Amino acid sequence: MYPPEPWHLRGQMYLSIFLVPRRDLPPLPPVLGVAVRPVTVGGRAAVGAAFVSYEPGGVLHYRELLSAVLVHERGRPRVSITDIWVDSEVSKEGGRGLWGIPKELAGFTIDAENDPLVDATMAGPDVAALFRLRRRLPGRFPLGFTVAQELAGKVRKTPVRGRSGLRTAHAAWRPDRSGPLGYLAGRRPVTSLAITDFWLTFGRPTGERARTTR
Repeated sequence: MYPPEPWHLRGQMYLSIFLVPRRDLPPLPPVLGVAVRPVTVGGRAAVGAAFVSYEPGGVLHYRELLSAVLVHERGRPRVSITDIWVDSEVSKEGGRGLWGIPKELAGFTIDAENDPLVDATMAGPDVAALFRLRRRLPGRFPLGFTVAQELAGKVRKTPVRGRSGLRTAHAAWRPDRSGPLGYLAGRRPVTSLAITDFWLTFGRPTGERARTTR
């Protein structure tokens, strides 16, 4: 059994943003695809790919790789997770059951012991990324966005709020060209960041859930 929402999570995220031609994006689920559209500039959409280490101190601790596309719902920005893997069965079942996040299981190594290098890999499907962390920005920064997924034939909208430190970074990604993230193979991210020592609140208290579906 998984914890009820909201989930309070802590950890580190290593994120890159890619600009991908819309024609190369993975398709959204049918109900979601009617409600939202990718945000595009010059025919290219913003796709984020991130390795995440959720650490003790939150409701769960596990590792994750995700890709998500920036979309809009009648002009309101949303984030839709298209592919995601975790190394926790509890996280997998909770993500699917609470929010319609299509989590699958995989094995991970995220080695952040050799600062400024972070070497992250996932096996099955194979994806690797090497981050070189750079300047640490002073202060803590607010995090806030809404995740839109398809759940039980409706659009499930989930708020995410938190704070973190930030470091600039350079990243090189090596996804398996025949795997789900193959559309990122050979592409260079336009920017990369380490979102450090974050805390997040993912989801709403039970009494507010009715507002998040339609």
